[in-house]
Amino acid sequence: MAFGWIEEQARSRRRAGLVRSLRPRAADSPLLDLASNDYLGLARHPEVTEGAAEAARRWGGGSTGSRLVTGTTELHGELERELADFCGFEAALVFSSGYAANLAAVTALAPHGSLIVSDAGNHASLIDGCRLARGTTQVVEHADPEAVRKALAIHTGPAVAVSDTVFSVDGDAAPLAELASVCQEFEAGVIVDDAHGLGVLGAGGRGAPNAARLAGAPDLVVTVTLSKSLGSQGGAVLGPAYVIDHLVNAARTFIFDTGLAPAAAGAALAALRLLRREPERAARARAVAGALHARLTAEGHEAVRPDAAVVSVRAASPELAVQWAAGCRAAGVAVGCFRPPSVPDGISRLRLTARADLTDGQIEHAVGVIGETRP
Repeated sequence: MAFGWIEEQARSRRRAGLVRSLRPRAADSPLLDLASNDYLGLARHPEVTEGAAEAARRWGGGSTGSRLVTGTTELHGELERELADFCGFEAALVFSSGYAANLAAVTALAPHGSLIVSDAGNHASLIDGCRLARGTTQVVEHADPEAVRKALAIHTGPAVAVSDTVFSVDGDAAPLAELASVCQEFEAGVIVDDAHGLGVLGAGGRGAPNAARLAGAPDLVVTVTLSKSLGSQGGAVLGPAYVIDHLVNAARTFIFDTGLAPAAAGAALAALRLLRREPERAARARAVAGALHARLTAEGHEAVRPDAAVVSVRAASPELAVQWAAGCRAAGVAVGCFRPPSVPDGISRLRLTARADLTDGQIEHAVGVIGETRP
């Protein structure tokens, strides 16, 4: 059979305990949510859902075409201007997903003959961007600016360093200031994915580049997602205006993809405006993450200290991680379960996401359930 090889791969996954399956969630799920990326608790906020509804009523259910044809509405432009202003950059460009934004940034800014220095812990979307780019990729040790320096020192020509700002597996932050300093020595650009920093780090949630005092730097390009702290869907690239103009003309995931649906743009814009009014949400998300880590480690769990809103708890094996997550779910708490190949170091984990709207009582309850269900 043409696809007969698929069954052998399926058997291998079953033997390794790595089979994945979809689990549709109900609209009124009773589970305490420590699995989603809704860091600020805005996905169901009345202002955000009304922003989505109003945009759909005004602009329709879909954007109707690519951004360069009919897929750009006045709402898209409004979102781009306010997002760039909030994060401290000259311009922004909205994409249908954060994944598409990362592919665009890396492929369009790493032409033939260039060097891409990629952190070993980067998200799959950055990795895929490196694979698709025409430049040569060198993967370096995780969060190691000195390794970046060594890679850049032996290259002549255009170069760019690529990194998450907050790594999605363990929630640790990249050394952005040091990375930028190294790249400036060699006149290399920096592309960072701030998916897990926007809304959590920086002044009022303005992101990791703001926290590192790099926002608006001429050699820095930042990608963000609208699907985490902003509770919507989509992504964006932020940077100098001439770089954004280049993406409009050269980024294939912008040129050939249907534009972000108006409802998603409306929801993201409403969330962004709400965050401006309520900047304390960012600090609360960090405080919840710190409280989860403190209570888990006090109970003897091996948890990584969070730099943002992700708390990682180590499990002994993929099978036990799955069993542990299932036990938490049965006890009313939804947690993430990260196993190979989703984790670059091969260590399985429970992945907990702090939310600004979690109460102290919910934090205590969640830690109790995690302890009671540990295999």
